[in-house]
Amino acid sequence: MGSRVRSVWLLLACSCGLWLMAAPLAAAEGIAVIVSKASPSPQLDDAGTLRDIYLKKIFVDGSGRKFIPVNLPVAHPLRQAVSSILFRVDAAELQDYWNQRYFHGVTPPYVLGSQDAVVRFVARTPGAIGYVAPCFVDASVRQIMSLSLD
Repeated sequence: MGSRVRSVWLLLACSCGLWLMAAPLAAAEGIAVIVSKASPSPQLDDAGTLRDIYLKKIFVDGSGRKFIPVNLPVAHPLRQAVSSILFRVDAAELQDYWNQRYFHGVTPPYVLGSQDAVVRFVARTPGAIGYVAPCFVDASVRQIMSLSLD
């Protein structure tokens, strides 16, 4: 097991208030991809679709609603895990991609400071999509996908 996966297990266990012995359970739950409870669920066929939303290659859903992807800070272990799963690169390595896209008028996803902030923003913003540890999912949001840490 890689050290990155171990650190994400520990992060999930600690951020969810679980004891270290429960870390494998948290990791088995994966990373929750969330949308607002009030929003219709977007059709995400697979992690590739989610990747394209986060790379802003897909801007709107089938109903014409704009997607608003949100990230955690670059150094956050959960963002590092999502970057590894979706893009197969470190979050910092995506900077070149966004530098190029910026000159074409495409800005990167918003960055929010905490998982609590992600939940609050997604709950209140139509079209927003984010990711958090499963224990942060509350009644204001709906989990539409789980990203596996394996």
